[in-house]
Amino acid sequence: MGSTSSNARDRDAEGRARNARPRDGLGRPLPYGAQGVARQPEGIVRAPEESVAEAQELLDAGRPFHAHEVFEDAWKSGPEEERGLWRGLAQLAVGLTHAARGNVTGGARLLRRGAGAVEEWATASGQQRPYGMDLAAVTDWARQLARTVESGTVVIDAAECAPRLV
Repeated sequence: MGSTSSNARDRDAEGRARNARPRDGLGRPLPYGAQGVARQPEGIVRAPEESVAEAQELLDAGRPFHAHEVFEDAWKSGPEEERGLWRGLAQLAVGLTHAARGNVTGGARLLRRGAGAVEEWATASGQQRPYGMDLAAVTDWARQLARTVESGTVVIDAAECAPRLV
């Protein structure tokens, strides 16, 4: 048996497992010591407009995994009535992440799930453009990308395929 012990594992201050390995732009773990992409800080409370702007920058840079972290912060820190919106946007970012990693099934499934959540939230709330986001266009983008991913005819580039939120 190896010398791995529970205290050698990456843990946060509360003892929860955290993987400190460097990551690439799509959030995939790299070997320890490799040059990775800076991680998105977690638990940041931002104004909704800041969340949208920061996520868009990350999406445009081909870093949807990191954009998902921004949406997740908004989902966890925002008002209860908006959680479905932010959770759906996080699912869309993760769906794009999986699609760019070549995971056809997971990517398409998460893109459709996120599109449904965003569409459902927009319908229930009566808001098609919260914080300037065009949810109808985002929903259409996600469903079209899911079909493209499933066709298997194109390699998905996260930056080229990123949605326009506003």
